[in-house]
Amino acid sequence: MSADNHSLLSAVKGQPKQVWITAFAAVIAFMGIGLVDPILLSIAEGLDATPQQTTLLFSSYLAIQVLAMLVTSSASAKFGAKRTVLIGLTLIVVATALCAAAGSIEQLIGLRAVWGLGNAFFIATALSVIVGAATGGQAGAILLYEAALGLGLSVGPLLGAVLGHISWRGPFVGTSVLMACALVLCAVFLRSDVHEKRDRIRLLDPIRALKHGGLLRTSVGSAFYTAGFFAVLAWSPFVLEWGAIEIGLVFFGWGLCVAVAGVVLAPRLAARLGERHATVVSVLTYAVLLLVMVVPSKPLLVAAIILSGLASGLLNTLFTGTAMSVSGAPRPVASAGYNFCRWLGGAASATLVGHVAEWLGFDHAPFLVSAVLCVLAAGLLSVGSKRRDPRTVPAEAALVGEEF
Repeated sequence: MSADNHSLLSAVKGQPKQVWITAFAAVIAFMGIGLVDPILLSIAEGLDATPQQTTLLFSSYLAIQVLAMLVTSSASAKFGAKRTVLIGLTLIVVATALCAAAGSIEQLIGLRAVWGLGNAFFIATALSVIVGAATGGQAGAILLYEAALGLGLSVGPLLGAVLGHISWRGPFVGTSVLMACALVLCAVFLRSDVHEKRDRIRLLDPIRALKHGGLLRTSVGSAFYTAGFFAVLAWSPFVLEWGAIEIGLVFFGWGLCVAVAGVVLAPRLAARLGERHATVVSVLTYAVLLLVMVVPSKPLLVAAIILSGLASGLLNTLFTGTAMSVSGAPRPVASAGYNFCRWLGGAASATLVGHVAEWLGFDHAPFLVSAVLCVLAAGLLSVGSKRRDPRTVPAEAALVGEEF
């Protein structure tokens, strides 16, 4: 990728308002993934919940996203991008406001599911809005999207830590206010697409797309990696047993690594090795870092968490690029099928991490199981690797597709 043509600096110049507004909303939406991380212990204490119950805050959020991913592509095709974005933002505003008033862990789990539904509608559509409205080509537009992803993942834990230090309800109030601002801005400034012609996408088209062997292997491999991703995100706060500020700072560093790797390193690695080989190397690196987390040392765990952000940043971009290039399915359809599998892995992981630690008898067990899953993911991606990688040369290919 040419540093002159596709750097983040050149990508941000001269973009119209609706690109910036959508990118701002995307930052807030991605913040929701890690927002509860620093306050998991506070929530457990405040609502008298067990660790297994508390990690369901990730499970319900992700499980609904899994199901909604099958609907969002057809909804966007039918109703248009702007209306789909506004529906998603409205659901997030309502859900986050109600989360702040929740009186039990069960209520909070249910409201996180509504939040996940809103996120699915918004995230599945935000990239297409940015790409469609941006000036200077698709590669630069997707760099903006990747930057929003990384910024949201890094700021989310930090905001959760600062507001959560006051009360575990604070981060939900803050997110609701910020999302309400994004909703108003999107309603006013996003271009209406009511009269645009859109291809019809049937509800089960994403599932049918997974009949392609390459897309299926990539999607299942991504599900295994995402299981490890959420084992780190959902379980490490319970292993560290630190306060909201300390956990927030750890995951702030992690999120910065995600941003740098996704925007700067992934295109270069894809250009050098090809997307599939770069993904195999990255997922094996992630497996090694997960094995480091098995060692019962908090300093080692913190270092491995932060460094795992580099591998995650690479994999978030590379897995998606591979999924978008490996089959002949239309991009929205392939993306929906891929994201269905991917988030299914995350939902299963967030549900089971506490039980895995209990079944295997030690707190670091989820990291060991996740490392095994990442090795399996590398094996799946290696199948057919002797065939020519269609994305070896164009580095911007690693920046195509939809993310978190």
